[in-house]
Amino acid sequence: MSDPKGGRILGLDFGSHRIGAAVSDPLGITAQPLAAIPRRGDRRDIEAIGALAREVDAGSVLIGLPLHLSGEEGVQAKKVRLFAEKVRKHLEIPVETWDERMTTVQAERHLIASGVRREKRKEIRDSLAAVFLLQSALDLRNRK
Repeated sequence: MSDPKGGRILGLDFGSHRIGAAVSDPLGITAQPLAAIPRRGDRRDIEAIGALAREVDAGSVLIGLPLHLSGEEGVQAKKVRLFAEKVRKHLEIPVETWDERMTTVQAERHLIASGVRREKRKEIRDSLAAVFLLQSALDLRNRK
């Protein structure tokens, strides 16, 4: 995970209805949730991601790659790779993918344990999953 511009890192959890979003603090230590981006087609989604990246002064984008537990790529992971390539061509900052196995499950469990009602969990889950994937990447980078 690189951040050559030294800006924040924008973490994204690519879903079928929403793209969860999170951003690192300026020092790259913690991840904070942002409002999820409703899916409206690749072109509009990428424009929204570009606007969000500019708004938070992101120096790079990290998109969660949903691998199978075995580590193999399935249909959704291939879709994410194609989408990441489109984002990479549109933005002028680095775009990378990150193994995000179990982040959505982790987010759902956290919300249940916190007593968040089912209707409200849908709104929060995608961005919380983005927080978990970005935080795992930050933790690994900061351990090195």
